[in-house]
Amino acid sequence: MNVIRPMSLSPQKELSPSYDPWDPITSLRQYGRHVLTSVEMTVTNLCNMRCEHCAVGDSLTMKEREMLPLKNMLDRLEEVEHLQTISITGGEPMFRASTVDNMIVPLLKYAKERGIRSQINSNLTMPYSRYEKLLPYLDVMHISFNYVNGDDFHEVGFANSGHPVAKEAAYRLYDTMIENSRRLSDDGMLISAESMINYRTHTKLPEIHRLIGDMGAKRHEVHPMYASSFASALPVLSLKDMQAAIHDLLDHRDPEMWMLFGTLPFFACSFLEEDQKLLKRLRSEKNVTLRNDPDGRNRVNVNMFTGDVFVTDFADIAAFGNISSNKLDDIFTDWQTQHPLNQEVNCHCDAASCCGPNLLVADMYYPGVDFKSRKAINL
Repeated sequence: MNVIRPMSLSPQKELSPSYDPWDPITSLRQYGRHVLTSVEMTVTNLCNMRCEHCAVGDSLTMKEREMLPLKNMLDRLEEVEHLQTISITGGEPMFRASTVDNMIVPLLKYAKERGIRSQINSNLTMPYSRYEKLLPYLDVMHISFNYVNGDDFHEVGFANSGHPVAKEAAYRLYDTMIENSRRLSDDGMLISAESMINYRTHTKLPEIHRLIGDMGAKRHEVHPMYASSFASALPVLSLKDMQAAIHDLLDHRDPEMWMLFGTLPFFACSFLEEDQKLLKRLRSEKNVTLRNDPDGRNRVNVNMFTGDVFVTDFADIAAFGNISSNKLDDIFTDWQTQHPLNQEVNCHCDAASCCGPNLLVADMYYPGVDFKSRKAINL
């Protein structure tokens, strides 16, 4: 029997550097263990772009299969005891107007009525009218931005198209993305633009940061690129180059903009002086936060076509449950307590506000390292 929840009337706490409900350290401290507070839903496998770094590129299709009934997902969300956030991803979630009307808007309305936060991942190249429908409900519009001009956008955004894409067509989408970002920001939506630190961007981050500010974004997210899907064959940036890129960005950033670093491969338990120096600076900088990776800590991903539940929307780790037969809380508990992959990286250090590396970080930069035997060096 479904519980009918009244509209949440109490004012929500403002998202800010001091309040990020997607970070699993918050619920870990509250409950003394990792619990499911965030659910991500993949609502499409269609996309008008084929970015070379796309973490789900191998799952993109040219034709959409039939989606599960919305009620199935709403019923499962209703059962999640400690739900605080939802995220909607793809593909490009806004690609089809019918997906916006029949799936995305109802999910966002549910979140609003329950008093939980919501985020959508979009490239912002769709017609503004689709985004306008989200204004009453959506908390965070998350976009990827790894460019300094239209040429970058053309080269990166269509690297895996499999056919030539005219520069003029790419430029039009680039301009649409920027205009949509500015307009949505002016209309009150929080735009959070994410840049990847990779072989293309690591010397361009200050310029990318300036453009993100010009687009009206209120938060700049910075995440290293890890080997998954389309990105698995791309050059791996060294930790030394990554550190240099972060210091350069911090030297030139706008200190009034919230800068969120996520999934960094640098930890307080490192014996390396350069790691400690960088972490000390990140902890002391104004409006800079370090987010622990939610995937597998307080979040799961649900494929809205199959019902399969994953630890992430990446395709590297097999599904470990399905909403057709199991509650999400039960699936998450099984992952936390029984899955052998989780046992490899389920460490945390409260003093350092650190939940340890995720599986991609551990595999790429720290193979064979037992983080559960390490402790923070300097705080």
